[in-house]
Amino acid sequence: MKNRLIAVAWFSFVGLTSVIFFLLALLIKLLSAAFDRRLVVLQQLTCFWGALYTWIIPAWRVRIQGRENIKPKKAYVVVSNHQSLLDILMLFNLFFHFKFVSKSEIFRVPLIGWNMRLNQYIELKRGDKRSVPKMMQDCEKALNQGSSVLIFPEGTRSPDGNIKKFKPGAFILALEQKAPILPIVITGTNTALPKYSMNFHGSHDIRIRVMPEIPHEEFAHLSPEEAAEMVREKMIREQEDLKAGPARGGRK
Repeated sequence: MKNRLIAVAWFSFVGLTSVIFFLLALLIKLLSAAFDRRLVVLQQLTCFWGALYTWIIPAWRVRIQGRENIKPKKAYVVVSNHQSLLDILMLFNLFFHFKFVSKSEIFRVPLIGWNMRLNQYIELKRGDKRSVPKMMQDCEKALNQGSSVLIFPEGTRSPDGNIKKFKPGAFILALEQKAPILPIVITGTNTALPKYSMNFHGSHDIRIRVMPEIPHEEFAHLSPEEAAEMVREKMIREQEDLKAGPARGGRK
């Protein structure tokens, strides 16, 4: 009963504060339209908005490693494993500029989805093959404008936390655009908020590790499928190291 009440309180807080944050986001979009084509200021507000919901739960002990591997002036194809609905909120704790590829259903969520449209995040309609070329075009446009693109290459959340097989889309994009790949590994969110659950599940250590970028030259000779498997193997090793090693770094 206690865990259910905490979950209700958390979702209620998210709903109420989203009204305020969306109005702020709308104001920022209007005021910065003339000088901020990439929507950098709006992204920073969105990062604060999302990260706030991880900060208010002390039981989620968030540790971040590898921030120094993010070069602000570079446009990456960012790939992260996907365990939970919490993943994107945790990644907002990194406070760097990216366009997020998400399924179209999320864009229809009031306030949060509307803000995703303000940010020009990238929509993908699952099961609609016609949506894929449009999504790839939007990703290319973002990279050409100097924005990183964040993709969860597993395509859906892993119920057991293990990194599943990667779809090739992110790696086709990186190969065609000659963009570096920035892998990020997350552990702990699958137990903090498991797939198919909207309940609170007690105290959890959540770790985020930004790995060193993989330059285009390192995978230019590979097919998208080979590049996907190469990056996946690197991320699996990092995930195993995260699970085995002591937490380092601080909550951000």
